[in-house]
Amino acid sequence: MTEPGRSQGIEWEYRPREGRWASHGVSHRAGGVGTSLGEVEDGSEGAVGPTMQKTPIILAKPPAERQTNKAVPSAVPAPGNPSEKPIVLMKAREEGKPSATGDGTVQAPTATARTEKEGQRPTQPVYQIQNRGMAPSTPSSNVDPVIGQAKLHPPEKMKHAIKLVDDQMNWCDSAMELQYLLDQTDVLVIGIVGLQGTGKSTVMSLLSANTAEEDQRSYVFRAQTQEIKERGGNQTNGIDFFITQERIVFLDTQPLLSPAVLDHLINNDRKLPPEYSLPHTYVEMQSLQMTAFLFTVCHAVLVVQDWFTDLNLYRFLQTAEMLKPSTPSPSHESSGGLGSDEGTEYYPNIVFLQNKARREDFCPRNLEKMHTVIDKLMLHSHLKYKGALSMLDCNIFPGLSSDFLESEVNLFLLPAMESEAEENLTRAGAGGMPLFSLLPGYKGHPSFQSLVSKLRSQILSMSRPQLSHTILTEKNWFHYAARIWDSVKKSSALSEYSRLLS
Repeated sequence: MTEPGRSQGIEWEYRPREGRWASHGVSHRAGGVGTSLGEVEDGSEGAVGPTMQKTPIILAKPPAERQTNKAVPSAVPAPGNPSEKPIVLMKAREEGKPSATGDGTVQAPTATARTEKEGQRPTQPVYQIQNRGMAPSTPSSNVDPVIGQAKLHPPEKMKHAIKLVDDQMNWCDSAMELQYLLDQTDVLVIGIVGLQGTGKSTVMSLLSANTAEEDQRSYVFRAQTQEIKERGGNQTNGIDFFITQERIVFLDTQPLLSPAVLDHLINNDRKLPPEYSLPHTYVEMQSLQMTAFLFTVCHAVLVVQDWFTDLNLYRFLQTAEMLKPSTPSPSHESSGGLGSDEGTEYYPNIVFLQNKARREDFCPRNLEKMHTVIDKLMLHSHLKYKGALSMLDCNIFPGLSSDFLESEVNLFLLPAMESEAEENLTRAGAGGMPLFSLLPGYKGHPSFQSLVSKLRSQILSMSRPQLSHTILTEKNWFHYAARIWDSVKKSSALSEYSRLLS
């Protein structure tokens, strides 16, 4: 069946088996494209003629064929082909930011865009989150995969004390150079002073990092050896520095008014600074400088003595309090009325530690007398010698009530440090071995280890007031202490006092 009149010379034939109309004579005008490219489905015969010369033949390609030939260069359509614009827009929407080449074509989507299309997280944003605040060269092992931030390494742990002030009274920057200090404000600073041989270094080691069972040669603050004790020497020179993992700073000092330091100064013909003419004046001024320094930069200062009591030590403490540099109060607001002049200067807590105490010192009657004497000697002092520590709260005297002492001061008693084996040998040699060897001998006080533990808990639980008008971090405290030490050495009050001594 043919219709030659309607097709302008083109013969049409209906093919019942295929269910459509087909034309003849198109292949020679279509440039060898083939009969299939000129065939039109049913209902489109009205557009035959001039429409057959255009390029919308790509629309006749099935979707499967377009997906297969998408990456083939020969299948890429011409730039002016309007039929491919929707496809290009869909690719640009997948990539997010389409990039055009020089000839106007749009590049194919990258692997990152395909990954996002599949529902996975892109690689680049993850890299930015993990390396927030870090250098690009930081290894990925330092990044926590859970929170996407750098891991916090523990602070550097000190194994032994280092010098803060050397034997020449010069400031040392070892703590900052070795990066032992952090940028955190919860820090407690504890200093210690005392005469020669009272056990200052041993007490500081037991409070900071060591126990009584350890060998004293492994203490963080080196104690006196037997050789030094025999020749009457001192172990610590200047000021030693140690900070624990609990962020507590301990400062150990050389003995006050030390005859060993004076003997070393005279026998070694060491040159005195030009402002000092006598060696004993220089030794006393060294002790005053260190004590005034501790009164300014510490939250608590321990005064160690091995017998009760030396009146010259209390005169010395009050002299150092008088010569300490002026320090701004925690708040600049001065309250009117009583006590307004006291709030303009900082004073630390002071604790009197009776080391190597005897059994009779733990008698309640003698304990009351000791508190009364210290209270009268420190009556006019601005140092906080009350309210920071109490032996009655430690249950050391279970039979005494909390109001037994009318004027309780910061006083703590420590017996002589002896091991259980040494105590048993001492009692056996004196004929005092108990009948029941399984029971401990009567001491009149708790054991040394128990008392050290109670003292440590009371010292570390003290208040931490502001040392200056601003809150100091550990690093800021170090710089603040360096300025205080420089001002102490250049103090006009100390220079005038030294001139009066000469």
